Amino acid sequence: MQKNKNNLKQLIRAGRGITSAHTVVLHGSLVNVMTSEIYKADVAIYEDTIVAIGDVSDYIGQETKTIDATGKYLVPGLIDGHIHSECSKLSITSFAKAVVPCGTTSIISGLDEYISVSGLEGLQEVFKEAKASPLKVFWGAPYRTPYTFPQSTVAFNFTQEVHREVQKWPECFGVWETVREYIQEEDDDTLGAIEEAFKNRLPVFGCAPMARGKELNGYLCAGIRLDHESYDHEEVVEKMRNGMHMIIRESSVTHFLKENIRAVTEVNPALARRVSFCTDDVTATDVIEKGHVDNLVRLAIAEGVDPMTAIQMATINSAEAYRIDHLVGSISPGRLADILLVDSPESFHVEAVITNGRLVAENGKLNYALKAPARSSVLSSALKCAKTTKEDFEYKVDIKDGQAKVLSMNVKGPFVRKRRDVILNVKDYIVQPDTEQDVLMVSVLERFGRNGNKSLAFCSGWKLKKGAMASSAAPDDNNIIVMGADAADMSIAVNHLIENGGGQVVVADGEVIEFLSLPVGGIASDLEPEEIAYRETLLTKAANKLGCDLPDPLMYMFFLPITAIPDYAITDVGPVDCIALTTFEPVLELTQVK
Repeated sequence: MQKNKNNLKQLIRAGRGITSAHTVVLHGSLVNVMTSEIYKADVAIYEDTIVAIGDVSDYIGQETKTIDATGKYLVPGLIDGHIHSECSKLSITSFAKAVVPCGTTSIISGLDEYISVSGLEGLQEVFKEAKASPLKVFWGAPYRTPYTFPQSTVAFNFTQEVHREVQKWPECFGVWETVREYIQEEDDDTLGAIEEAFKNRLPVFGCAPMARGKELNGYLCAGIRLDHESYDHEEVVEKMRNGMHMIIRESSVTHFLKENIRAVTEVNPALARRVSFCTDDVTATDVIEKGHVDNLVRLAIAEGVDPMTAIQMATINSAEAYRIDHLVGSISPGRLADILLVDSPESFHVEAVITNGRLVAENGKLNYALKAPARSSVLSSALKCAKTTKEDFEYKVDIKDGQAKVLSMNVKGPFVRKRRDVILNVKDYIVQPDTEQDVLMVSVLERFGRNGNKSLAFCSGWKLKKGAMASSAAPDDNNIIVMGADAADMSIAVNHLIENGGGQVVVADGEVIEFLSLPVGGIASDLEPEEIAYRETLLTKAANKLGCDLPDPLMYMFFLPITAIPDYAITDVGPVDCIALTTFEPVLELTQVK
């Protein structure tokens, strides 16, 4: 993406028609997101850059390749405005295989899950991997790691000193996902990251669910440019009236588009110019079955948004929000040649994808073999923690027999956990989980060999009748999370992950029922997207057989360590009250049997 004087001279000559184009796209209808027009136009491409649109007959030479777009609409490559690609459990290579055929040619990401497990060395390997793929990654440096409050344990701590270095990297386009709580608490590392961004003239990206009124004002005074988390359309409107660009999130587990888009369809259509889309966290299954950002375009159109406006939300709006519109977001001279051939703006089915001037996908598949790189020890998935016993997952108290009043974190959705006070039995000094009351044990174990932390608490909403589930992929710190109805099965689940270098597992009656290996940092895999989707289905079915009726039991579980989401979470330092920003003791009262 970096230009120098030599290739600028080449592009200028190509733009003037002195040098022939390498590729031309002919006979299509151009969807011009800059002017909101659709008209017949051809496109000339030199190397990876668009050099002309309109009549390009003067740009065709003897060696020029042609792509016939007869009957098709030419749309800019789609942009996912905020995504943790690692949460798909797909490596960057596998993720590109999944989403590029859907028309996604650029993502905005912090790659923060990779950083939390492998630091800057691992990040550099992922950058190299991404550059070898057809998918562009515009990287925002995480404002800090860990994100959790109080701080959990990660393999790498992202500090202001780190920001002084990485914000000068050519890959860095801003500061990623500054969580509101860290700003309102005036955290030094967070404010330091923002300070460095101001010095480097980089935008600061936000994360402020349910921020309203004075809390929103204080947040915006830190210089936050945009946000991707709003729970209703009134929140969207308030944030936009106060100067924010809004990114509507529609993920595999949180479905906000239908509600948030009402800001445009019901309140003020003019707001659309500063609204764009993101998926945040998606599963391979969802991408294969529904699509990616292309699906969000279709959903917006179904909600009454004009097709041109919906396409702008998925392209130029995101590019302008992140200040990358000089590179991507439109089919214009000087921009990178990311072009989709679409059946029509109204139905919006992507039939072919051009990235960097090369036709890379047709009919929903890449047209060449994209291979993952050989993996080094930097992105090793080795879990540096001791094996467990069932005693590690027994909540011990000071009374032999009796009852305990406990606070159980009750899932009301993947990003809503409410307080639920429950009376549990105590037997032989151990608080007993109770499947009849839907109360399980949950634990997070530090896996980077730094301190050996282990937390233990209670959770509800999964309805497991027996067994356990565990995952070494668990944002934002990616320590091991395990939950279950039986301490012995919890121990078996964790030990299986340790023995096999990470992944996700379901255990029952002392046996491993299903296992998905995640050998890339313990969080991702180079398997084909279809294979990951198949394994996801097997894991979900296994959890369903144990009684869980959630749509994605393991994904709901692995979000539990996120402390930026109300009201409760759990990390390796303990269960967390996300409002008070403190850990808490889950056993509230004990009653001894007389």
